[in-house]
Amino acid sequence: MVQTGERLASTAAERYLLVYMIAVLVIVTTLVIMFFIMFLKRKNKLLQEKMQQQQVFESEIAKAQTESQEQTLKNIGWELHDNIGQLLSFANMQLSILKMSVDNDIKEKLKDTSNALKESLAEVRALSKSLNNEVVLNLGFEKSITNELNRLKKMKFDSAELETFGNRVPFQNRKHEIIVFRIVQEFLSNSVKYSEAKNINVALKYTNEALIITAKDDGKGFEIDHVEKGSGLINMRSRAVLIGAQLELTSRVNQGVTLTLVYPLI
Repeated sequence: MVQTGERLASTAAERYLLVYMIAVLVIVTTLVIMFFIMFLKRKNKLLQEKMQQQQVFESEIAKAQTESQEQTLKNIGWELHDNIGQLLSFANMQLSILKMSVDNDIKEKLKDTSNALKESLAEVRALSKSLNNEVVLNLGFEKSITNELNRLKKMKFDSAELETFGNRVPFQNRKHEIIVFRIVQEFLSNSVKYSEAKNINVALKYTNEALIITAKDDGKGFEIDHVEKGSGLINMRSRAVLIGAQLELTSRVNQGVTLTLVYPLI
């Protein structure tokens, strides 16, 4: 009986010890898991903060670059209007005086030169306006694009048209209005310089959530991978990121170029 009681006591002690060890193991395992989860959360939080700081830094850099570019464009616009414009006006005035003192046959020969000077003066004035933020804001987004298309049509294109769909929604942020205009202007400028296009079209589609801008030319196009690092495309993409817009540029050789910009209105 005594031995049986001792065995039962020993077995119970072993069970208690086993339960105790299991409990300790469960607690230690739980603590390790909780520590690991807390570590991962802390790590993820630090990574998110780092990414946010990087995004803020990049945003500030892009903002500073954009503001610097805008000031440069404004200065160029002033120079064109005040200096080049005055020189062309003076040349046109002198030519008019000269025409008054020459024979009729000479006047006829000077007519083409006079017309060229007048067109050049008008072009300089129109370009200076498109480079000045204040003028663009005073005219409004759509009118500024129309003026740009009309200016380019006189220079190069057979047709340069603007189409509008949906109910117009004004920009809540006027700085964004300038940035969107500059993106479109950059596309048009690239079309003039590189596309060899004859026709260009800009479509504005207003929805409840966004303004969708589609700009197309019928030029020679290009392989998109070859120009991903071009300064013009970088400028457009950085400006789009700055205002939370989505930008896509598509092109194929001999099939023109299409720009799609989705700017959120809400």
